[in-house]
Amino acid sequence: MDRFTAMQVFTEVADRSSLTDAATALDMSRAMVSRYLESLETWLGVRLLHRTTRRVSLTDAGTEALEQCRQVLALTRDVQALAGQRSAAPAGRLRITASVSFAQAWLSRVLADFLARYPQTQIEMIALDRAVNLVEERIDLAVRITNTLDDGLVARRLADCRSVLCAAPSYLARHSPPQMPEDLRGHACLTHARVGQTEYHLHYQGENVRVPVSGPFQSNETTVLLHAALGGAGIALLPSYLVSEAVRDGRLVHLLPDCEPEVLGIHASYLSRKHQPLLLRTLLDFLAQECAGAPWDRDFPVSPARLSKRRKK
Repeated sequence: MDRFTAMQVFTEVADRSSLTDAATALDMSRAMVSRYLESLETWLGVRLLHRTTRRVSLTDAGTEALEQCRQVLALTRDVQALAGQRSAAPAGRLRITASVSFAQAWLSRVLADFLARYPQTQIEMIALDRAVNLVEERIDLAVRITNTLDDGLVARRLADCRSVLCAAPSYLARHSPPQMPEDLRGHACLTHARVGQTEYHLHYQGENVRVPVSGPFQSNETTVLLHAALGGAGIALLPSYLVSEAVRDGRLVHLLPDCEPEVLGIHASYLSRKHQPLLLRTLLDFLAQECAGAPWDRDFPVSPARLSKRRKK
């Protein structure tokens, strides 16, 4: 880990006698503060702090190390002030995690453009359909689609994530398309094992409605549901970023356009707003620019009722 930042964390904890207070001051998670302290102790080969459930205090070695760390930090600030903060092209390696479907449908292409623009950078993509611990997994950035944010992380909203009801022409050739939400009861609906397993939550004619659904196929992975829908297995409720191309070229048909499921947020989540490497800051700005306005939603205009509701807000 960055030893300079580790020394900053150590001095902050020593001044405040609290990991939690230091984490707040540094705008880091408490877990990240602990990780920096452990890395500094490992590097120095001594224990710097006594930790109890209520407070922390310096060991003898910690008292000696604290003064040295203060001198290093002061010297570094002097050098920075003398030389100035010159901008440079980002370089280095980042570990990123995102859902399988978003990584495949959108994020991988955006990251390819980023790598082409900044050839001295490297990215390791961890595509998983579960939330991971950023500290334990050594993740620099997590792209998460949710309205329930982790209090221990900093989050930057990149775009909205809308979902749409859709089915293949082959399925609709055998079944009459639904005209209203209740019609979904009589259709083969493809459901997600963790989200909307037994019912769809929709916004229709100014009201939130819940429609019980069932069908012959279920999966824990959104991309699998997409391929089942393309194969004519039934109606699926899928993210617009995943189905936009298939709807545009006619492989899927957008159903019940006046119904809109809950809109989720696409967030870039990371451990700390302070002491960010140039590479991470640059990537955050790049993702925000590329995701602005949710370009995958161009083929799915917002229903008039929901648009009116958004304008009132």
